[in-house]
Amino acid sequence: MSDYMITYSKIKFYPLQPAKEDISIIDIAHALSLISRANGHLKHFYSVAQHSINCCKEAKNRGYSEKIQLACLLHDASESYISDIIRPVKKNLPNYFLIESKLQQTIYEHFGLFDLDNNECQIIGEVDDMLLHQEFEELMDIKILDCTLQKSDKFDFSLRDCRSIEKEFLNIFHLLQRDRKS
Repeated sequence: MSDYMITYSKIKFYPLQPAKEDISIIDIAHALSLISRANGHLKHFYSVAQHSINCCKEAKNRGYSEKIQLACLLHDASESYISDIIRPVKKNLPNYFLIESKLQQTIYEHFGLFDLDNNECQIIGEVDDMLLHQEFEELMDIKILDCTLQKSDKFDFSLRDCRSIEKEFLNIFHLLQRDRKS
């Protein structure tokens, strides 16, 4: 079992050689709802899935396309398979970036987001960074940036049940997928 993991839906998943057919939104939503942001260093449990939902809602409130909204919802999906490492450490692990990038690209491709351009990726990054700033301000009373970032909504940073977050993540995903195919 050294080359693969067993996912929530019992798929043998090879994180270093990800296959699109092994990617499951069920696995992603479940795992992200149980993984804490900031490596658990917040006032209370706040999951990566809740962060991703907030990113998606921010993209919608800014009037971005459903493609961008879906990409914001899935922007941390690789963490459901390989977890995450805090930014100060991650920047010193170039192989982690390669693994994460390959996996994230495979996930995007699986869900029809194979053609994200540089501008769209920059937008996703800006929304993600803005949420990071808001999370630390709300959940730690710390401003991590000196400037005020544009935000369009008040976010839900409350302590929520993992199952409700997982369900909301899946509902948003299915709604966006349905609307994009229409």
